Amino acid sequence: MTPAAAASPYRPGEFGLVAAAALASVLAVWLATGSAALAAAFLGGLTVLSLVAFTAARRRPGPDVAADATPDWSVTMAAIEQPGLAIALTDRANRLVCANAAYELWFGSGHAPPRLNVDEASLEALNAAARAAWRDGESGEASVADGRGAWVAGAQRAGRGDDYLIWRFAPIVRQDPLLGAGRYIAGPFGQVLSAAGIEVALVSPDGRIAAVNPGFARRACGDERASLAGQEFTALLRADERDRLYFAREGRKGTAQTLVNIPLTDPAATGVRAGDAPALMLLLDSAAGLGGWGGDARGQTPQLEALVERLPLGLAMTDRDGHFLFANPAFRRAAGLEGKELPPYPSDLVVRQDKTAISDAVRRFGQGAASSGDIAVRLRSDPEEPVSLGLAGVRGLGEAAVLLSLADTTEETRLKRQVAQATKMQAVGQLAGGVAHDFNNVLTAIIGYCDLMLLRHTPGDSDYDDIQQIKANSNRAASLTRQLLAFSRQQTLQPEVLQLPDVIAEVSQLLKRLLGAKITLRTHHDRDLGAVRADPRQLEQVIVNLAVNARDAIQGKAGEHAHGTLSFTTRRIEARDIRRMGSEIIPSGDYTVLIAEDTGGGIPIEHLPKIFEPFFTTKELGKGTGLGLSTVYGIVKQSGGFIFADNAVGPDGTPTGARFAIYLPVHQPSEEDLRRVEPEEAAREWSGGGRILLVEDEDMVRAVAERALTRQGYTVVTASDGDEGLEAVRRNADFDLVLTDVVMPSMDGPAMAREIRQLAPGLPVLFMSGYAEEQLRREIDLEGMHFLPKPFSVQQIADKVGEVLRAGRR
Repeated sequence: MTPAAAASPYRPGEFGLVAAAALASVLAVWLATGSAALAAAFLGGLTVLSLVAFTAARRRPGPDVAADATPDWSVTMAAIEQPGLAIALTDRANRLVCANAAYELWFGSGHAPPRLNVDEASLEALNAAARAAWRDGESGEASVADGRGAWVAGAQRAGRGDDYLIWRFAPIVRQDPLLGAGRYIAGPFGQVLSAAGIEVALVSPDGRIAAVNPGFARRACGDERASLAGQEFTALLRADERDRLYFAREGRKGTAQTLVNIPLTDPAATGVRAGDAPALMLLLDSAAGLGGWGGDARGQTPQLEALVERLPLGLAMTDRDGHFLFANPAFRRAAGLEGKELPPYPSDLVVRQDKTAISDAVRRFGQGAASSGDIAVRLRSDPEEPVSLGLAGVRGLGEAAVLLSLADTTEETRLKRQVAQATKMQAVGQLAGGVAHDFNNVLTAIIGYCDLMLLRHTPGDSDYDDIQQIKANSNRAASLTRQLLAFSRQQTLQPEVLQLPDVIAEVSQLLKRLLGAKITLRTHHDRDLGAVRADPRQLEQVIVNLAVNARDAIQGKAGEHAHGTLSFTTRRIEARDIRRMGSEIIPSGDYTVLIAEDTGGGIPIEHLPKIFEPFFTTKELGKGTGLGLSTVYGIVKQSGGFIFADNAVGPDGTPTGARFAIYLPVHQPSEEDLRRVEPEEAAREWSGGGRILLVEDEDMVRAVAERALTRQGYTVVTASDGDEGLEAVRRNADFDLVLTDVVMPSMDGPAMAREIRQLAPGLPVLFMSGYAEEQLRREIDLEGMHFLPKPFSVQQIADKVGEVLRAGRR
């Protein structure tokens, strides 16, 4: 019942009875008078009276409506408990309000969406889903994955004031190729097997029948149309004193059967033991002359091939000496033999270290009583990934034989590698960001002391050139840290709304000098390109890095004086083009695409998945750091774009060069952007002085900043952590500015700033950090905050402090 129905004073059905009575009265008037007009007037009067009565009744509260109803969270928890579906409720601050048991099991209560412990691509997808849900009321589907599994996530806005998001996570279950085995067995394929003297049953792990072929049903119960589903498999068979098997219905009047048990699992890939998985039970007539099963094992391969040729599980058979008799296509594909000849022995499929083990196993299962098992081996086609090879001794087919089973885990292995690669890239990115942040503190001190020393020296002094050289090398090191931060997507960007052709034109002269006279630079631009929002200096770095890589590839292909071409093309891609591409990575929308294509021979296929990894390079030792393309990747991703790499191919299908495509979303200006008028203000230095609280845990950075500000006429009070800084404000809150680091022991900069704002609400705060400004603004969200990136020079800190103080005095 809906909330509105629950509040009605009528019981269920009463309103319908009133309406029926009214219609009956109108009909009676019409029949008695014969006047449709009189009946219509009577109906109008009844309608007015009914509405008045209904309105009055609605104003009276129902007996079941509480005057002050408080939310019962136990009802909410019971409602969101849905099997196989994780549900979580979050508020505007992305705090977890409640979640069901499946969410607790898969993600834990310590993480609230969209900030889950998943890979980087999944975090971006969750953040996009949250923004779409708050904006549109409902998001599309987002793919989420971590090292344990994968889910399809979605969010929906809810609540009286639309203050909550309902998150739903549905696990992605990969389709099991063995699910259709039952249909094959019960269908025409099973009839073919019965005609060949082979009866088949698909048996669940608890020993109950899931499906049988028609011949099995006929011999087991006399009706070939019977399904026998749910019956005990062993109850339909019986054994004599010589352990020969018969159908229980036929007894010894029937023929003895040979039972072949094929477990439908790969323990190495699934972790499921053979005894805990469904199995294919084959019953073969042991008597000679029935279907040709009594002869030599080599003569029986056509019948066995007919059975296993269409099964999705890789199966092969050897004789007791280990010679291959046959192998079905699934086995050849899983063993890396697709399109190749079958080798003489199974040991020819594995690496040298595993040859003895597999030879002994085949020989063991080919002798003695029938049994089954599995062994872990490494195939020559993929020695890095061990696989599980199942073995089963087959008896009753003449000479003893061994049945081999091998699951095709190519797709699963590929997915595992992708997850491992994403996890590794995320870990390396976090490490690079942390190293760059710590290194920036050291560089800030070195550059600052160089500036202070240069103030005491003039050009021509014996030490002046040495100090300048130290500062220049420090700036080169700062450029390296910016590359590390770009890879980890933590660098400071200064985005602008721009056109890509303008950026290319800006660096075209530099590119021509980099490429040399032998390499031709070509550009082509579409009309009506959409503007993008990005940092022009970082985009220039992207273009230069791609050009340098293209030059090295062309020269490496045919020598230093080789002729070649590098082309930059910009294209306009609309939302319908993205939908037509069917990409699962790029969201639908309008994009401006930058395509860089060279004639350097292309990238080897085995290197394509690794080219964006940091420190990966194919250049000679000392000719590359391996950070060029990883920096490009980080800049593009931090700008909200996507980058793809492949090879351009010629008419004969051979690679002609590398091709990079960068998708940047078209910027949609807001009303605030259209109304914004940038004030033109003449640059001038701040000379009003001021009292500054400097909070920095690194002694060398704090000393440089204090000396730099003191030289500018400021009164500086220093503190080594957030606790000392807060105590200084409590003693005397008469400060004009708080200049603080972000990451500090004990109390960090943002926490200290929030406490200080309670004591001095209008006090401006200037944060110093090596991390990205946009990232800090998202995490801190403090009004009136400013940002100074590390490393900085003496002049830069003085200019920034003056700018903040000047803005506060307007």
